[in-house]
Amino acid sequence: MIDELLAAARSRVDGADALWRREERTSLAFEAGRLKTTGIIEEAGVNLRVVSGGSVGVAGTTSAAPDVAALVDRARASAELGEQLDLAFPPKSRFPRVPTFFDRAADASLDRLIAIGQGLVERLAREGCQVNVAIEREVGETAVGNSAGAHGGYTSTAVAVTADVVRIASDDVLMIYDQYVGGDLPTDADLDALVRSIETRLEPALTIVTPPEGALPVVFTPAGLAAIVLPLEQALSGKTVLQGSSPLAARVGEQVFDPRFSISDDPLASHGPASRPLDDECVASVATRLVEDGVVRAFVYDLETATRAKTRTTGNGRRGIFGKPGIRYTNLLVGESGHVGAQHAAPLLGGGLISDMKDGLIVDDLIGVGQGNVIGGGFSHPVGLAYRVEGGVITGRVKDAAVAGNVYELLKRIGGFGSDGRWLGSRWSPSLRLEGVSVARR
Repeated sequence: MIDELLAAARSRVDGADALWRREERTSLAFEAGRLKTTGIIEEAGVNLRVVSGGSVGVAGTTSAAPDVAALVDRARASAELGEQLDLAFPPKSRFPRVPTFFDRAADASLDRLIAIGQGLVERLAREGCQVNVAIEREVGETAVGNSAGAHGGYTSTAVAVTADVVRIASDDVLMIYDQYVGGDLPTDADLDALVRSIETRLEPALTIVTPPEGALPVVFTPAGLAAIVLPLEQALSGKTVLQGSSPLAARVGEQVFDPRFSISDDPLASHGPASRPLDDECVASVATRLVEDGVVRAFVYDLETATRAKTRTTGNGRRGIFGKPGIRYTNLLVGESGHVGAQHAAPLLGGGLISDMKDGLIVDDLIGVGQGNVIGGGFSHPVGLAYRVEGGVITGRVKDAAVAGNVYELLKRIGGFGSDGRWLGSRWSPSLRLEGVSVARR
């Protein structure tokens, strides 16, 4: 299909690239301990981008037998309304080897997936609690090519297992959740770690205590780090830099953060949930060090944004069947320099960062992340799930509390990195202790 599209476009436009993708998704869900739904969805389609008359146009279709000439015509018509852009497609190149397809995941039967879910339901069952489990397995094929002679593709598998325990007592609603995400089926050790993680956080959450107040040390768990990482994800995007709104745009080479702090985008990470040998624009995958030892080093780009910014793409182009490509992170590794991506033992609530904490919080979930002035680094959110620490010991769960601060200031005084580094979605991070976070009662 890719070759046919490019052949049809070659004599009618200045240049073109195309992507074909097929995905089969199997999903099932247990609600209140019982198997509620199962389903299989298959989707496939092709996306064509052309450069015609110096402008870029796109067209896509999910037709099983697309009209190639009509698709080219639609892309050319789109280019007539598009912006002028001197877009050059990458030439033929070698792509790195990275495992993206696992037979165990691809061949797992529905009965096997149900058995995994049922096992989790049984192990997490508690009196007065509701257990929910969702499992999704995806098997995909991707092919990309362009008129400059580059062609590539890969097959992939992905598995996500999410479990949550909900307890409702009078007006108190408590939900503890965790997940496994990877390219292969979870091992017994992976499932054990998921169960222990939920149990470790459930027991101290059953006791409610008064929240502290003031500028205090706060440990953000890997799940609770979203409010800290989100501003950095936006600021390190080439699109934000191009728009002139990134506070890091003019600070390449500067020591902006704690000298132990690093962030990388690594599509070649071993068993990373978003690993792949090439991006959706036929650019070979490479790891990009965005922040190294607290110093801003680079930003992520796709072809279009890199062209406009007069720089090189980092291979972070991602596209759907409809619409033009955009910038997307792959495996985002956040943590201590030299230790990012390292695997650790069973999770310990707080990551071992609370033993010398006289008074403070462990934050595992925040409400309203993504709202407000995210790009500026400021945040102020009620806690969804947080624990008070007094004298180095967790004394219980706090309610009606909020945390606030500025990411760019807090990351200059990191109190420590936890021993609980793990994947959460396609982000790897340990717990992070930040000093002087504003904590208030609500």
